[in-house]
Amino acid sequence: MLRLPRFEVATPATAAEAVAALARPGARLVAGGTDLLPNLKHRLERPALLVSLSAVRDLRYVEIGDAEVRIGAGMTLTDLSEHADIRARLPSLAHAAGIVASPSIRTMGTIGGNLNLDTRCRYVNQTAFWRSAIGGCLKSEGDVCHVVPGGRNCVAAMSSDCAPVLITLDARILLRSARGERELALEGYYNTDGTAHINKQPDELLTEVRVPLPAGPRRAAYAKWTVRRSIDFPLVSCALRFDLDADSVDARITGARICVGVLNAQPRLLKRTETLHGRRLSDPATADALAGLIAGQCKPLDNVPYEAGYRRKMLPVHARRALQGLVAAG
Repeated sequence: MLRLPRFEVATPATAAEAVAALARPGARLVAGGTDLLPNLKHRLERPALLVSLSAVRDLRYVEIGDAEVRIGAGMTLTDLSEHADIRARLPSLAHAAGIVASPSIRTMGTIGGNLNLDTRCRYVNQTAFWRSAIGGCLKSEGDVCHVVPGGRNCVAAMSSDCAPVLITLDARILLRSARGERELALEGYYNTDGTAHINKQPDELLTEVRVPLPAGPRRAAYAKWTVRRSIDFPLVSCALRFDLDADSVDARITGARICVGVLNAQPRLLKRTETLHGRRLSDPATADALAGLIAGQCKPLDNVPYEAGYRRKMLPVHARRALQGLVAAG
């Protein structure tokens, strides 16, 4: 049995109290704990203080406005996936939140936690004893990368289900600290450094996700591949969003955003998606073009289980299925 290290725990009742507690040196946030606690048991982190958000009620809300949806970072994945307005207005987000891991994990895990998920690697997410046998790596106790020999940057993968979806939906996030608040696009929240992949200061708290509502017809979907249908992190994932010139699957595409996950530490927003503009969503050739875009721009690494080559083949397959599912749904 793996034991937790020793640490203090603060249990603030409000977001303001949580921000104040985070100002202490060595403080670390914990919401549902579904990602952090296993990392603590593996001695990947040793915080002096855990600031628990379990009692912070003012981070749990969904507000529907005329132009945007505001989601408190403390909303659990279960509550988000079952929320009637989220299902109606942001169906791809509701779907992604509803297929994270297992029901017990979704009941504990929060949307804020999912967006701040730590990067994962087959050479890191092991016990300290296991890691000592290979001398550690860039993300743990060593100075080498076992995925890319000679590499200077950690390529551990970001496995969040909700991040790629929200990036395609142009989501913005609100960060709060003792210095004040700042808002930034979720797309710019991540970088390619697997050891520090989020652009957030240690004393900042992600309090809110803001998602603009579409001005016209749109279809969006999320697909991922896992070995098992529950528990597992995605091995590849893809979020799709298509703006249309009419509210029909036979309409033509006027805009497209496609974001792929589990490649490295940063979800990848595909380039050259304008090549899909003008195509009919229901045209089989559109699915072929989508698969070609993904296959040409995405090359998984051997940073998570299963061979990188096989994952590369599975990615366009599941993206194609997601598009076909949108067409079949009407």
